[in-house]
Amino acid sequence: MVDGCVDHFDPARVRAVLFDLDGTLLDVDMSRFIPVYLERLAGHFSDLVAPERFARTMRRLISALLEADDGRLNALVVAEVLEQRLGIEPLVGAVRFRNFYAQSLAGLQSLVTPLPQAQELLLTCLERGMQVIIATNPVFPREVVAARLEWAGIGALPYALVTALENSHYCKPHPGYFRQVLAEIGLSAAEVVMVGNDTEHDLAARKVGIPTFLVDPWLIERNGPHYSCDWRGDHTQLGIFLETLGTPGKN
Repeated sequence: MVDGCVDHFDPARVRAVLFDLDGTLLDVDMSRFIPVYLERLAGHFSDLVAPERFARTMRRLISALLEADDGRLNALVVAEVLEQRLGIEPLVGAVRFRNFYAQSLAGLQSLVTPLPQAQELLLTCLERGMQVIIATNPVFPREVVAARLEWAGIGALPYALVTALENSHYCKPHPGYFRQVLAEIGLSAAEVVMVGNDTEHDLAARKVGIPTFLVDPWLIERNGPHYSCDWRGDHTQLGIFLETLGTPGKN
């Protein structure tokens, strides 16, 4: 683990930790998870649109959400695309998504492996008076995010915020994503730390002044911009780092 390089960083001032989910708090290969997710979701729309076309449209939509810059609610963007490109009206789409959650979502659990240390890491933050935010990229509906938290064994904790399609206007690595999180929890960049495994999506928090910890057992290095981390290590080293933040018993 390297020493932090944030100017005037005060660990006692930290009031919240933002955690990426996939590859940070659970082991999941999203290059496998997303195609299976889209295939099974497409099955619930198969009487309205060919599954291949539905899945292809959704893949392009996810990519578009990652690049979107207009500040529209992500869930509204999804509803508009489904209606304009596939002719699926919003109310019809909502019913089909609910059917998917009830009938098919649990079948994706086998694609996710819990991280044994995850709950301990999060409890460390809570015990030291810090809020915990699940700062996962909001390209999935809240039900899909909640399911992954449950499969990871960390679904019952008192999160201050969990980002999802329904409450987010940007995606990582857009700085608007991190600014919205800060606004939602009422803290400044100097009062939080971002923890994640993606050198672009998670470390982009530094663009708005948020210090970052790169947790590296399941490191993702993309072809896009790579941002410097302030600290780096495995989950054991992350736990040691979290023990230095906040003040036990205070919020």
